[in-house]
Amino acid sequence: MNFPHLFSPLKVGPYQLRHRLVMAPLTRMRAARPSLAPRPLNAEYYAQRATQGGLIIAEASPVLATGFGNPGVPGIYTEQQVDGWRSVVNAVHAKGGVIFLQLWHVGRVSHSSFQPGGALPVAPSAVPISPDLKTMTADGKVVAYETPRALLTSEIPGIVEAFRQGARNAMAAGFDGVEIHGANGYLIEQFLQSRSNLRTDQYGGGIENRSRLLREITQAAIEVWGANRVGVRLSPYGVANDSGEADPMPLYTHAIQSLNPLGLAYLHFIEPRSSGAGRAEVDHQNVPSAMVLFRPVWKGILISAGGFTGDTADAAIAAGHADAIAFGRIFISNPDLPHRLQRGFPLTPYNRATFYGGEEKGYTDYPAYDEMAPA
Repeated sequence: MNFPHLFSPLKVGPYQLRHRLVMAPLTRMRAARPSLAPRPLNAEYYAQRATQGGLIIAEASPVLATGFGNPGVPGIYTEQQVDGWRSVVNAVHAKGGVIFLQLWHVGRVSHSSFQPGGALPVAPSAVPISPDLKTMTADGKVVAYETPRALLTSEIPGIVEAFRQGARNAMAAGFDGVEIHGANGYLIEQFLQSRSNLRTDQYGGGIENRSRLLREITQAAIEVWGANRVGVRLSPYGVANDSGEADPMPLYTHAIQSLNPLGLAYLHFIEPRSSGAGRAEVDHQNVPSAMVLFRPVWKGILISAGGFTGDTADAAIAAGHADAIAFGRIFISNPDLPHRLQRGFPLTPYNRATFYGGEEKGYTDYPAYDEMAPA
């Protein structure tokens, strides 16, 4: 057997996994429109990847209509969306899989064309994303990001409540747990980082205050699910969507230490070398390793994601740097990825042009290895 550490059992929360290879949350923009509910094609996609006894973290799903920054992304705030996700979960469970839902709000990484009534996107402060970075409007125009509207202090409990309701809705859909998206320059990370958070209330200023929204949202999800079925994703040293903290160690050390006593199912890192990988092929050089730096700080199960191969994943687990490794892009093109890695079968390359939007092509038409073998 290849990669004995990667293919050893692991308990995550109450779930006994057969191996430590996780499917990372992957935005694919193939929800039904205009409902933004998952559809049968989405259920087929996830079921294809649910047959090997591991954990799937389903794609990021906004908890509010204001939380979108891309077309065709599934939500988790209407009954129709819950019903759509229920079909996905049932398909995964029928194959013996475990599936968590990632709860999301993009904050300033949006455009008024996606916002109810054409309003400005919301953020901790009215700090725009760099004009060097561009976004796409709902009708496909490439434009600069707008200056977001700073959330009022009185509005922030509503954001927390939306995540709580999203957690309830995920439970109603039958998920096995939820993951809080605190990475990649989206709303929670915008609050965490000093360059995007210029607030002077209890959610701004020092590290304690900037970490407050992460703690409150995580606690809200725990009150719905219990701590051992809630995970958190962070991207220390990441540079996605114009994120970045001048000195990440104090901020993320504090944030992680504040999560330690909660008893979460896991903490999930995006490695800096793959920061921004959804937009382009990247392999950032001379960057630190989040799992190596923060493994001594985090006391629970640690998942790491970003540019791993079977060899490097097995080595990371063997060294104790992580307990499980999440794979993203290569899981798109290899629905039977655990089987292929374990048996040493060749991997099918992915086609980046089909990552976002569309139908079956580049989504459900990648065959399993056994289907490719000659009769």
